[in-house]
Amino acid sequence: MTVDRVKAFESLREALTTAPLLLMPDFKLPFKLYIDSSGDGLGAALYQVQIINDKPIEGPICFISRQIKPTEARYGASQMECLCLVWAM
Repeated sequence: MTVDRVKAFESLREALTTAPLLLMPDFKLPFKLYIDSSGDGLGAALYQVQIINDKPIEGPICFISRQIKPTEARYGASQMECLCLVWAM
C-alpha cells in the first residue's frame, strides 16, 4: 500500500469509529432540521451552526429515528416526508 492509501484508510476508519460530538443548543441561533423517510422508518437530525475556535461549525444537536407503523407503510412518498417532518418537530 502507498502512503496516501494508508492515510486515506486511517481517516476513513477514524470517521467510522468516532461518534459525532453533540453540541449544546444555543437558543439565540437558528436551527436546521434534516429529515428523511423510507419504507422502513423515519429519521431526523437537528443541527446548528455555532462559532467554535473562531470558525463556523455546523454540528449535530440530536438524532432521532423510529420504525414506521403498518398503516403508515401505505403512505406515498410525499405523505411519508410530511409525516417525518411533523413527527420530528
